[in-house]
Amino acid sequence: MHIRDTEVVTDETSPAQESAAVEVTSIDSATTSTTTKALLFEGGDLPCGDLSLTARVEAAILLSDRPISEARLAEVLGFVPMKDCENDAEDGAATAKDSKAIASRRKAAVDAIRTAIDELNQTYAQTNRAFRIESVSGGRQMITLPAYGAIVARLRGVKAQTRLSQAAVETLSIVAYRQPIMRAQLEAIRGVACGEVLKSLMERRLVKITGRAEELGRPMLYGTTPEFLRVFGIASISDLPEAKDLR
Repeated sequence: MHIRDTEVVTDETSPAQESAAVEVTSIDSATTSTTTKALLFEGGDLPCGDLSLTARVEAAILLSDRPISEARLAEVLGFVPMKDCENDAEDGAATAKDSKAIASRRKAAVDAIRTAIDELNQTYAQTNRAFRIESVSGGRQMITLPAYGAIVARLRGVKAQTRLSQAAVETLSIVAYRQPIMRAQLEAIRGVACGEVLKSLMERRLVKITGRAEELGRPMLYGTTPEFLRVFGIASISDLPEAKDLR
């Protein structure tokens, strides 16, 4: 796949001049032997620009300690200006103030990055690698295939005390499928008090307070977190299996 933008010319008095590129060149992810030139913004830098895009995308995802979005990857790879962002998987705020020129470059870069990821996964499959780049918690992360779970568990030295208790699993499942949910509703479903279990799930950053209900006393509402998605290897809550499939 070859993505090419046309040249963009900005007026000298345009406020976008500070961040917009003077010229846009191509991103070529399909031809890995071709040196990829940047969609550089003025004064920008292209780290490791002599290497193929697929190799640079692979390195960035491999080195990220949490899921990273394609928009954030575009920044890390030097196609658009870097912006402060607490969560690499939450790129909406990071792109909200893009100039028109930068927004266009970001879109082109994201399209090329997605193509590069598809190519990497095809290569991994063809060479029987034990991992893939998957969509997790709103971003991309390199994870091992489920078939290698036993090896990963041994390597990490998983201990019984680090696992969720049956009560925690039940509580977390109800929160995941019924969120946002009040503690009273949760306890009505389980038939037991859930205060301590909720506290432990919040300490593990699997559950968080998402707001307050419009009821007497404004009780707190609970929901799952991005960490929950990361731990269970899913991109969004909509990817949870349907209840009928769990029977």
